[in-house]
Amino acid sequence: MDKLLELYQQAVDKMLCYFTPILLLFTRLWVASIFFKSGYLKITTWDSTLYLFEEEYQVPLVPWELAAYMGTAAELILPIFMVLGLFTRPMAAALFMVNVTAVISYPVLWEGGFYDHKLWGLMILLNVVWGAGVLSTDHLLKKRFFK
Repeated sequence: MDKLLELYQQAVDKMLCYFTPILLLFTRLWVASIFFKSGYLKITTWDSTLYLFEEEYQVPLVPWELAAYMGTAAELILPIFMVLGLFTRPMAAALFMVNVTAVISYPVLWEGGFYDHKLWGLMILLNVVWGAGVLSTDHLLKKRFFK
């Protein structure tokens, strides 16, 4: 029975070795596409973005105009790092904060989009905790410079 349990454990470990990098890549790409599209929409409709930050969103501690610039920049820049898997943990942590800020600053979101933000937050946290995995620039740099 112990031998069978050991074989099962080895099979599970081997499967996770292949599955985990794909999961981490998938979560990075999924979340990056969501936030980049949001940032792109904000920058292409800048007057509407400014109106929303002034009238609708309730970003705490930051003036609305600065929040508009910072939020849009974060949604355009951080996803690029996530796609590349470059400086993944700090960039994912920053993107997680953008996600939390979006939920806090727009209470109307809680009715319809809160589930999505929870899912994205979980996907981001996977990359904060585990890093980007072997399918990333982080891994290549680590192999190259920290043998």
